[in-house]
Amino acid sequence: MATFEFNLSEPPSDSRQRELWLQHAIGFVLFQDVRNYALQQVDPLLNDEEKVVATKAINDAVYGLMMVLDGVTGTLANETQRVNLRVIAELVDAKSEHLIESLDLMDGDGMCMGYHGWLENDFGAIPPFTTEPNSQEDRQ
Repeated sequence: MATFEFNLSEPPSDSRQRELWLQHAIGFVLFQDVRNYALQQVDPLLNDEEKVVATKAINDAVYGLMMVLDGVTGTLANETQRVNLRVIAELVDAKSEHLIESLDLMDGDGMCMGYHGWLENDFGAIPPFTTEPNSQEDRQ
């Protein structure tokens, strides 16, 4: 399922817990909308061994993305300049568009640290989503 088919859970009121929750939310988005998309593109006619290789390649690519998001890799530089990629996670009030909280993922606990838990469908003590699917009206 894509992330739009889930409901966002209520963010924790504690600032540290909300920061972790926000990082798990971004991990959930990447796993649902990037990793799962790629897994769905694997040819169903592949044999089991080929599917294992394809899954490993997808997982390795997602981990590579996590390293870029953490700032471990992804900097292109010369002697005088550098290009960085920064990703900001934002919690926004859906009605007023008011920014509630933002977090530069490079300043978080590390997307690479969350990755291994996310492979096991562990999105933290307070998951950022409910398993109750969204209704059509909620998406508009």
